Amino acid sequence: MGETVGKLIGLNDEVIIPTASLAMEAHNSPSKPFLMKKIKIRHDHLSVVVLAFRGSMLPNDWFGQPPFGERKFRSLTSLNDGGDAVINGSFFQRFNTVLDQSSLVKEVKKAIAKEKQVIFSGYSSAGPIAILATLYFLENPEPNQILPPRCLTFGSPLFGDRIFGHALRREGWSDYFTHFVMKYDIIPRIMLSPSSTEHEQILNYFKSKFDGKNINPALPSGFYLTVMGNASSVASYEACHLMGCRNPSLDIIKSFIELSPYRPSGTYVFCTGNGNLVVVKNPNAVLQILIHCAELGESDTAEVEKRSLDEHSAYLSELKECLGIQAVVSLNGGPATATWNDLGLSPKAMLCLQSAEEFENGRSRNQDQIRKNKGKIEVELGKMRKYKENSEIRRVGYYDSFKLQNEDDDFHANVSRLELAGIWDEIEEMLKEFEVPDDFERKKEFIDIGTEYRRLVEPLDIANFYRHSKDKETGAYMIISKARPDRYLFIQRWLEHHEKKPFGSLSESCFWGEVEQLCIDIKKRGYLQQIEERIQQVERNLIAWIGDRSLDDDVLLENSTFVKWWRHLPPQHKSESDRIEKLIGERESCWSINQIRTGIIWHCDRTVT
Repeated sequence: MGETVGKLIGLNDEVIIPTASLAMEAHNSPSKPFLMKKIKIRHDHLSVVVLAFRGSMLPNDWFGQPPFGERKFRSLTSLNDGGDAVINGSFFQRFNTVLDQSSLVKEVKKAIAKEKQVIFSGYSSAGPIAILATLYFLENPEPNQILPPRCLTFGSPLFGDRIFGHALRREGWSDYFTHFVMKYDIIPRIMLSPSSTEHEQILNYFKSKFDGKNINPALPSGFYLTVMGNASSVASYEACHLMGCRNPSLDIIKSFIELSPYRPSGTYVFCTGNGNLVVVKNPNAVLQILIHCAELGESDTAEVEKRSLDEHSAYLSELKECLGIQAVVSLNGGPATATWNDLGLSPKAMLCLQSAEEFENGRSRNQDQIRKNKGKIEVELGKMRKYKENSEIRRVGYYDSFKLQNEDDDFHANVSRLELAGIWDEIEEMLKEFEVPDDFERKKEFIDIGTEYRRLVEPLDIANFYRHSKDKETGAYMIISKARPDRYLFIQRWLEHHEKKPFGSLSESCFWGEVEQLCIDIKKRGYLQQIEERIQQVERNLIAWIGDRSLDDDVLLENSTFVKWWRHLPPQHKSESDRIEKLIGERESCWSINQIRTGIIWHCDRTVT
């Protein structure tokens, strides 16, 4: 207690009421896609520009395609499996219309140039438009932009799936989005239920009310049990996972019941109805509160149905009362009994909230455990580096040495390879189940050690793969294939994302796989045009990767599989003969001089020209 809602969400309290007022006004704006207002903050000497968007209560603007109107959103992805986020297609289409057919970008650029804080806002169905606008300008910041854009929504429906929220938290953007929700308001829960006649009844009711044609339209009936029943199925399904239930029957149930893909993201501020505000950032806790605080309990269904509609229009008056009282509780340090009473949560709901909190704590513990395992990883990588050096002393690259398996060192290297695979496979499973913090994949300490592991050890996996002719069973070892272990793919994506490179572009650790497969394909099919193009691509990659040192130059040793294969290629199929011969010669010179002078291995400094 004692903190204001503005402090908890990172904005001045003076901004909230004017923003809510403009959002509700803009929702029914007959001609303008958005309204804009400047707000001067007295104490902070900060100028704020609020842009609030027009909404729509037409059913097709909510559910373009049943049952949930979802579509892929390629801007946000999972780095683990490369899957795209899912968002509501109708809201996305409306945002693109605003972006393409209005002065939105021009006005925002003008405000940023004057160093103003930009806040995008939306009430009801305009909430997702505000979310997308904020995301657009986070992904496309202006040069020298000081303040990131912010988003405030009021009674917004859910919009994106779990990957959407995960990606926002991974990028560190989640705190820029704040959503105010009334205790019983039906609209923030409506997307947890598939499109139905009940949805049309709700939207038509609000359309009549907002259009002003009928101030007191007839109340729809029977919708609340349908919407909340479906929403409750989603909450129960997620609660089972939070509690560690891995029963296969859950997935069977999911195949029979249409569960909404949409999940909360950002910070939620719940208006309890008695002047108090509850601030929650844990998305799993938000989902449980959304459902359980709006349960019927002993209340009359018709009474709650009416309240769920009335509260959607009451944000401005409720927020004025709440901000005057400033009785604010944050659940981010764990649930509090007083808060449970304010929200009217049942013992079952409290158990679900405690599970959400424990799940979050477990994610932090898992990250701590991975940090402890870094020591083990570094020890095994040290053994691998030593193995690599010893192989080079014998003038055999460690790839070829491992493939031949003629030395005791090769056996010990295989033990280290398997030890490391076990550690990284365990990390991969945690990532698949979202059992580590969302920003884990962006932490440089994990990107660096993961990249060293991938570059040093994946060539040995490829050597083992072709040594045992596994390509005959699973097909070629390629960047994305059944043959390639997923652990390498997700680690590669971390680096590509960190360096803002296209997915699949930093595939230097798969170099040997392409060389081996070319050897096989040439024997089978000869020098077809497609194979010639692949040879030339391998040459270009080799030069680039040797140049930036992402590929080690032991591939250039005279006795390496690559050099033997490349030198037997007909000249007409090569495109970089002179440059590669020069690199091979430099590598041999470095090796010879270094052996004479010091007897140790080192890498030449070179610039590939």
